Amino acid sequence: MIEALGLTKRLGGRLLLDDVSLRVDAGESVAVMGPSGVGKTTLLRCTAGLERADAGTVRVGGDAFTPGAAADERAVARARRRVGFVFQQLHLFPHLTVLENVVEAPVHVARRARGEAEAQARALLERVGIAARADARPHELSGGEQQRAAIARALALAPEALLMDEPTSALDGARVGELVALLRGLCADGLALLFVTHDEPFAHALARRVLTLRDGRLIDQSAAP
Repeated sequence: MIEALGLTKRLGGRLLLDDVSLRVDAGESVAVMGPSGVGKTTLLRCTAGLERADAGTVRVGGDAFTPGAAADERAVARARRRVGFVFQQLHLFPHLTVLENVVEAPVHVARRARGEAEAQARALLERVGIAARADARPHELSGGEQQRAAIARALALAPEALLMDEPTSALDGARVGELVALLRGLCADGLALLFVTHDEPFAHALARRVLTLRDGRLIDQSAAP
């Protein structure tokens, strides 16, 4: 479960997030839609603890933090280990293989033994369907393969929630259906999924709830078909 309560964020005098609250339960998928520049990515980053908010609280399982509080750095760090994040540009390390990208956080953040981390990474790559590309570098992958590598990396610390920024932006139509199937499977295993997107068909194909962010507020909520 991941929950944001009363998130407020101002940028350059503009109110991007105005007392925004939302909750995504284990096994649930929630989409946030809205025009470019409305603050969708800011909402995602504040919820993940990657960006400071001016007010509000985020809860991930049993951990809670205030994204704008300097004294909350340890709480933010604990919570961030329970949240996976897939960036729109993916940000895979170009000099590392796919396997090394996935192993990086378990070894250097969680201090796991490399052998254990590699075994887990290979299992994740099998789960997302690119086990055969473990030794490839990001530039050798297709857009869909890069997306799956980024998802495996985000899952490497066994997070309770996965946050995704515009997950279909680099995919063609054929790959979008494959991504929907993969993410549905992860949610079926209990992962809480929150994503922002411009892709309305994708949002309704995947999300249990579709929210619209406009003028700093989540003003529309509908059950996806």
